[in-house]
Amino acid sequence: MTQDLIARAQAWLAEDPDAETREELAKLIESSADAEHAAELAARFSGTLQFGTAGLRGELGAGPMRMNRSVVIRAAAGLAAYLKAKGQGDGLVVIGYDARYKSADFARDTAAVMVGAGLRATVLPRPLPTPVLAYAIRHLGAVAGVEVTASHNPPRDNGYKVYLGDGSQIVPPADAEIAAEIAAVASLHDVPRPESGWEVLGDEVLDAYLARTDAVLTPGSPRTANVVYTAMHGVGKDVLLAAFARAGFPEPVLVAEQAEPDPAFPTVAFPNPEEPGAMDLAFATARRADPDIVLANDPDADRCAAAVKDRDGQWRMLRGDEVGALLAAHLVTKGVTGVFAESIVSSSLLGRIAEAAGLGYEETLTGFKWIARVDGLRYGYEEALGYCVDPEGVRDKDGITAALAFAELASVLKEQGRTVLDLLDELALAHGLHATDQLSVRVEDLTVISDAMARLREQPPTALAGLAVTRAEDLTEGTEQLPPTDGLRYYLEGARVIVRPSGTEPKLKCYLEVVVPVASADELAAARARAAELLAGIKKDLAAAAGI
Repeated sequence: MTQDLIARAQAWLAEDPDAETREELAKLIESSADAEHAAELAARFSGTLQFGTAGLRGELGAGPMRMNRSVVIRAAAGLAAYLKAKGQGDGLVVIGYDARYKSADFARDTAAVMVGAGLRATVLPRPLPTPVLAYAIRHLGAVAGVEVTASHNPPRDNGYKVYLGDGSQIVPPADAEIAAEIAAVASLHDVPRPESGWEVLGDEVLDAYLARTDAVLTPGSPRTANVVYTAMHGVGKDVLLAAFARAGFPEPVLVAEQAEPDPAFPTVAFPNPEEPGAMDLAFATARRADPDIVLANDPDADRCAAAVKDRDGQWRMLRGDEVGALLAAHLVTKGVTGVFAESIVSSSLLGRIAEAAGLGYEETLTGFKWIARVDGLRYGYEEALGYCVDPEGVRDKDGITAALAFAELASVLKEQGRTVLDLLDELALAHGLHATDQLSVRVEDLTVISDAMARLREQPPTALAGLAVTRAEDLTEGTEQLPPTDGLRYYLEGARVIVRPSGTEPKLKCYLEVVVPVASADELAAARARAAELLAGIKKDLAAAAGI
């Protein structure tokens, strides 16, 4: 164990304002003669948690490579310095937080740092959905917003998401400029943190957000869909129930075991509706309650998942791309105008729907920080269950208004004697069957991801599942439409593949899409079987090509 490492750890310990992480770090230092503890200490001090376009996200614990109060105070001080450098030193920063471990502490520290730097700060009254914070920024005329959340990450994680005054998440170069200001914070002793001076809001901003949710519904539209709803142990329940009550929908049946906030997320391995097993309790509730649809939010309620009963009577999750297309079709029937946008990893079906309706269409890099910035945006979505159905209200994904819009669609179809599955069939007949899947590999060692990307760059596949690769793009070079990003895109005959490292989790993600033409309803079953076969083949061949 080097003396330099011990000295750095002791210097960090001397500044740490949190009794819990101080005790944790002191024990690691004391036991650093043990090889396992020495390795853990070295990992904690191997660098600093990097601030990027997703802000900060990481495992809770002591040291600069973990999420803790010391890291958050530095991040807040860097953000304050950035805002002052931009001439916004007297501006308002609004702060929201979820119900994870330490979220309330991180929010309070952020407010104290802002006030200490001469800015004004307001904090939302309690743990609330992320879209309420995104709404509050513009509603209150703030120069920036901070949401303390790790979204759907595992229980041991937390995060720090930064928005600027336009209500959108930060993009380059703001992220690098804020990161430079964070790096310039020499000592926590240099960061003033008064005990008071910020405002804790009442419910007025939440009430204004709820009033705004009416904008996603057509006056007088059917509101008859019966819903089973799970908050996934997060903060969505009360706000969603209030929004549904305002709109006049039947009160959703709650998945009782997952209704209340719980940072331990005891009933799920990962609190993400996409993860295997996460929806099991929701489906069990649905089998008892027999609703029209099942809806789920992730823990900070900026994402929305939907499930329907298939034609065999079994409940199944709709893919994010299916919900994305269904909401787009619903908006088209409402006669909306403007631009539909999606990230490059989402289904190309949205472009077909927009084109047929005479609407604008744009593809962006992954993340709502990009989608929200599209000029004239009317609707944006991302396959990872993120939907923006009211960009004038919330310039970010919003799981509450998406749930309302989907419940309205289900109600309209119900009144017509149709189902969500019928509409999916109609979209396949009109535009071809678009089927998507994902190959996602979670790793402990991040070099697995970099090695896979390097291997694909050095030996790009020439065919996948027997389909020739007609064009390959290395997205690090950028395109006419897209700024550079770490990713690879392959176009095949009737298919498309994108490979990229996740921006928020230790995962390599591969997004697959096949398009099978369909001439009549009689061909739908065969087209779905063919699509499933192709997706399975692409997944297998791509895994081999990447060495994963």
